[in-house]
Amino acid sequence: MKKIVLTFGLLSGAVSAGLMSAMVPFVDRIGFDWGTVLGYTIMVLSFLFVFFGIRSYRENVGGGQISFFKGLGVGLLIMLVSCVIYVVAWEIVYFNFLPDFLDKYGAYVIDTARKSGASAEQIKAQADQMKYFQELYKNPLWVAAFTFIEPLPVGIPMTLISAAILRRRRKEEPTTADQLEHSAA
Repeated sequence: MKKIVLTFGLLSGAVSAGLMSAMVPFVDRIGFDWGTVLGYTIMVLSFLFVFFGIRSYRENVGGGQISFFKGLGVGLLIMLVSCVIYVVAWEIVYFNFLPDFLDKYGAYVIDTARKSGASAEQIKAQADQMKYFQELYKNPLWVAAFTFIEPLPVGIPMTLISAAILRRRRKEEPTTADQLEHSAA
């Protein structure tokens, strides 16, 4: 199981980290709205490896059979490896190539609040929240924690769906009574 989890987890993480890193030069042109859409699309693509990893486990280790819970366990481990790679990649990208990311994101959040007709108090509250978030983001451990949580809304449902689709139980062997009844008919 370890080889399958590592193989598919590393592939999934490489896709998410590689495509995210490829977006860095275009981050200002893409904008935050499209960046979010593109980011979650990348996560969906990378988490397809969870499906293929569960299927590989079912076929190569499980003899063509896997329970939902075993598939879920394999999928969650693959997702965990992928998320760790994604976190490491974001830490490298953020601290080395996008140190002003939160300043730009904070300005975007406040501008969006203004455009939506938020009151001065709501805008101030939003600005205070962004300042607090920027303070937390100075610590790499907080960055890792926030970044690790980010792919979970995509990864967990994809893992659940994959485990449900790929589950396959053993076919029951017919009993002697079933065989006698079938031959008498």
